[in-house]
Amino acid sequence: MGTPATPTANEAATRDGYGNALIKLGASDSNVVVLDAGVSDSTRTNKFQEKYPERFFNMGISEGDMVCTAAGMAKCGKTAFATSFICFLLGRSMDQILVSVAYSDSNVKIIGTHAGLAIGEDGPTAQAIGDVGYMRAVPNFIVICPADAVEAEKAIIEVAKRKGPAYVRLGRGNVRTIYDDNYNFEIGKASVVAEGNDVAIIASGIMVQESLAAAEVLKKEGINVRVINMSTIKPIDRQAIIAAAETGTVITTEDHNIYGGLGSAVAEVIAEENLDVKFSMIGVKDRFAESDSQKVLFKKYGLDAEAIAVAVKKAIAAKG
Repeated sequence: MGTPATPTANEAATRDGYGNALIKLGASDSNVVVLDAGVSDSTRTNKFQEKYPERFFNMGISEGDMVCTAAGMAKCGKTAFATSFICFLLGRSMDQILVSVAYSDSNVKIIGTHAGLAIGEDGPTAQAIGDVGYMRAVPNFIVICPADAVEAEKAIIEVAKRKGPAYVRLGRGNVRTIYDDNYNFEIGKASVVAEGNDVAIIASGIMVQESLAAAEVLKKEGINVRVINMSTIKPIDRQAIIAAAETGTVITTEDHNIYGGLGSAVAEVIAEENLDVKFSMIGVKDRFAESDSQKVLFKKYGLDAEAIAVAVKKAIAAKG
């Protein structure tokens, strides 16, 4: 699985990792095509456009058409990446995704950027907090939420190798670089990014960095936290969850509604495997937020490192 990079001040957005991956894929595979709904500078598909303009298609504000076009290209042997902000991409094209991509088992990669409350000032109508729930319920789709730009780049390359539908959830803002270039991403496999046996945190996306920050604080207090990056949410790594349960306490953290997302997926495994473990979820508690900075929203809605640390201490105290 590889090991995390030595913590540094390096930061980058996962959408930047996507742009970098597209350039590499464009060079290695002439069947890779990229479609965007008029926001290529923000989704970073403009990097591919600059290198391979003949294989880039700006569909404008017409997400449904974009998805159907991508499905048509896939049926002609292309590996098609359809890209936009999550709120537009899923909000305006779920019927096309369901029929033209999922039901048809098309080789289309749905890449959504600007996830969760982390987009901050864009406000509640753009803060996608239900997308993982949508997409993991759709047959034939895999669902991936990378933790940093390195993992995003490697995940996109692996997704391109796998025939069939995929959904990749990317963020807007910079996140802490967790991995180095030696990291080996594998679809369906979690990665332990911090060792500990007192409690296990299973996180995805931007919440991996928040969980690591909480673990660093708790370590100074003598609490050793295992942090697991569950970047593939479907198919989920059942063995990693079973191993996490051996700590006696499992907490999930996600920038997503607590219903339908990572927490729900982990809870399903705990129930199905009849695991004897205390379990709780940190996420958006089934409500809309407001327009404000990521820092303010994460603090207000209990998603920051401080809130995670408090939750861990409460869980340990409850364990007795």
